[in-house]
Amino acid sequence: MGLAPGTVVFMRGWWQEIADLALPADCAGCGRPGGALCERCRGALRGSGARRVEPSPVPPGLPVVHAAVDYVDEARAVLLAHKERGALRLARPLGEALAGAVRAACPGPGSGAGPGPEPGSGPGAGSRRGSGAGLDRVSGPRPGTGSGTRAGARPGYGSGARPRGGPLLLVPVPSARRAVGARGHDPARRIALAAAGVLRGGGRPARVPAVLRQRRRVSDQSGLDARQRRANVTGALGAVPGSGRLLAAGPVVLVDDLMTTGASLAEAARAVTAAGGLVIGAAVVAAAPLTRTNRN
Repeated sequence: MGLAPGTVVFMRGWWQEIADLALPADCAGCGRPGGALCERCRGALRGSGARRVEPSPVPPGLPVVHAAVDYVDEARAVLLAHKERGALRLARPLGEALAGAVRAACPGPGSGAGPGPEPGSGPGAGSRRGSGAGLDRVSGPRPGTGSGTRAGARPGYGSGARPRGGPLLLVPVPSARRAVGARGHDPARRIALAAAGVLRGGGRPARVPAVLRQRRRVSDQSGLDARQRRANVTGALGAVPGSGRLLAAGPVVLVDDLMTTGASLAEAARAVTAAGGLVIGAAVVAAAPLTRTNRN
């Protein structure tokens, strides 16, 4: 009699953790011997501070996104080692990087119920339409130039709404079940759990509720352009039964390990909002280099 899929995933993840502890490892970022992650590469994950990023084009419904670092060099190598090679010890430093992006996305003290996005700072702020006035070549809106909010931005992110009180809810974009089975773990959820621990250690209550699931199969996103990715994931996510009660506990920050076109985060925002959640932003460990950056 075969093992249940969930049991197989658990056992694979368990063996990966044992191997991580028992076998010597080179740095996942630079390949130098001496540990899973050297201090230089750990510093590269921290970067110079999380900042707001925007894909181009911006998919409809995308909340404001903050990233810890660019998806290049050491950060790219570390994310791939954790995601594809099961280097599970990297979840902690990746979680620390994600926690920094979460703090930037929701800078309120304590409960995480700080001030919401300023009017005009939500999805589509610094409108991508027209001549692009107020936008640097690779940056977001410059101070004092004004910005508009894209038509159709929902209350809760983009209209200056204040988030509800309670713990900060980090909601990861769910991986496909077949991908979780192949890898032996869910990378985004594992990093989110580590980030929540970092936030709680700093005095900010945070949880990682399992509220989203894939409702249908999606194609492999690699090789797809922005329009194709958006079509691929639109309507693919839904809320699990009982998620409304979980989402009522506090404001939501969507989290993922990587943002490329923003299509998955936009779809997650739609699904969480439809289930009654209040999305106040999104945070990722890394953003693809072609995204625009607001360093203000």
